[in-house]
Amino acid sequence: MPPVWVIATRGLLLCAAPALAQATFVLKEDFGSPADFLDKFDFFTEPDPTHGFVEYVDKATAETTGLVTTNNDFVYMGVDSTTMAPKDGRRSVRVTSKGVYNHGLVIIDLTHMPGNACGSWPAFWMVGPDWPAGGEIDIIEGVSLLDYNAVALHTTTGCTIDDSGFTGDIQTTNCYYRAPEQASNVGCGIKIPSPQSFGDGFNNAGGGVYATEWTSTGFKTWFFNRDAVPADITAGNPDPLSWPVPDAAFAGDCNFERHFWDMQIVFDTTFCGDWAGNPDVWANSGNCASLAPTCQEYVANNPAAFEQSYWEVVSLKVYEDSNSTQTVAGGAFPSAPRSRVMRRLSA
Repeated sequence: MPPVWVIATRGLLLCAAPALAQATFVLKEDFGSPADFLDKFDFFTEPDPTHGFVEYVDKATAETTGLVTTNNDFVYMGVDSTTMAPKDGRRSVRVTSKGVYNHGLVIIDLTHMPGNACGSWPAFWMVGPDWPAGGEIDIIEGVSLLDYNAVALHTTTGCTIDDSGFTGDIQTTNCYYRAPEQASNVGCGIKIPSPQSFGDGFNNAGGGVYATEWTSTGFKTWFFNRDAVPADITAGNPDPLSWPVPDAAFAGDCNFERHFWDMQIVFDTTFCGDWAGNPDVWANSGNCASLAPTCQEYVANNPAAFEQSYWEVVSLKVYEDSNSTQTVAGGAFPSAPRSRVMRRLSA
């Protein structure tokens, strides 16, 4: 809130509180044409921090094996869907942006995200430099046969959110990843109930757009179906004030400046691990448990089940508020060491 200026005129004190300046978002980083997209990411090749049955490969291997491709319309990032019983896990890619961000508006246009498949665990997210310090927001995430997306935050202790200001369904309110009253590593989450927000439903509808605004007071996320994308986004002049109530909004008893900083953008698709491979989760993931006794056994022996486990990215842009003094760093900070950017243990 701007200060209230007290103006003295001929002995009279006139108090005026100027209106908040309307946010004007300007493009800070465009991940560019599909041909340039991958140059703005580092490929993560270490063991999966979430203990997934996955082998993350480097850029050269991904290009040679067709796990990443580009054309004039989109970037493709997929997984191995042909190898039977891979010894080191099913091959996939996990990429982390070279740019580091503080505040801004992240807008991604996808024609396809990984489809529903038993054992899959795709995510599009942002994470700080030394998790859980620096925070995490999962913009798109789900496992196996879930037919909805859930947006979530993960922090150190001392961050809770209100249950108002959004159209989604609140799941949990304590963002602390070890909150004693919640299941381990859940954080605070808001479900977007639309079946078109995730997996097969998203893909069958022709994809869509996710927009996430990050300010000093919290986060807001909107999901737009392909036929409902605001014209200002298409024109490159996004105006969140003109959009509907967000699907998810995170505000409340939380110092967001203390909990979130220097975040990088991540795409990944893993398998099984601490969430999708949890025995209780596997047993309650539709008919998955009837197909194989364990997640790893199914993923290892059913490569064709993952033919739809790929991302098609049409565009990814990061905007900053021209009125803000703390916005997108746009790569001004060095990338956090890969060994320190630890993926949180989802539940």
